[in-house]
Amino acid sequence: MDTTLRLVQPPNGPVREEPLVPTPVLGMLVFVLTEAMMFSGMISAFLIVKAGVPGGVWPPPYLPVLPAAETAFNTAALLASGAMVFFAQRAFERGPEHAFKPLAAASALAAFFVAFQGVEWIGLLSEGLSFTGSQHGAFFYLIVGSHGLHVLAALAFLVQQTVAARAGTLEQERFWALQVFWYFVVGLWPLLYWLVYL
Repeated sequence: MDTTLRLVQPPNGPVREEPLVPTPVLGMLVFVLTEAMMFSGMISAFLIVKAGVPGGVWPPPYLPVLPAAETAFNTAALLASGAMVFFAQRAFERGPEHAFKPLAAASALAAFFVAFQGVEWIGLLSEGLSFTGSQHGAFFYLIVGSHGLHVLAALAFLVQQTVAARAGTLEQERFWALQVFWYFVVGLWPLLYWLVYL
């Protein structure tokens, strides 16, 4: 009697189970959840300080007024960029190369957002709104600056995926991970705009 243990393979080869959520997407979801907690903490601190201001006047009247109208236009550009990523996903279903044009448009709109936020910051600094001059300035640069860094990182990822789409090598799992990150930075911005600028 043969008592040797043998590995039995299924007739069609080894069975490979696909994960419920692809690894790049899961990693990005974990990252986004931690960043959401960070922003929640900053927003909570901002609202507590704002509520505790004597007389309830916020921002202090001696500080420059934030350019809400110009930033609303900039906000529209960022939201349009999110829409372009959505259309890129739809185009991707016809083939990776079809996602190139909407991704290129999303990248251009995102670059516009970053550039004009930079112009806004230069203007506010020249008018006297500094990080160390007031709580209002400190919270403005902390919250909006943190979001700006996230947009820059997401823009780099977006450009990389745009290049991959142009070459026809855009992979669905990485593209999904990009979408998780991009929708996070795009979806967070209207809340920050409403809390900080209005």
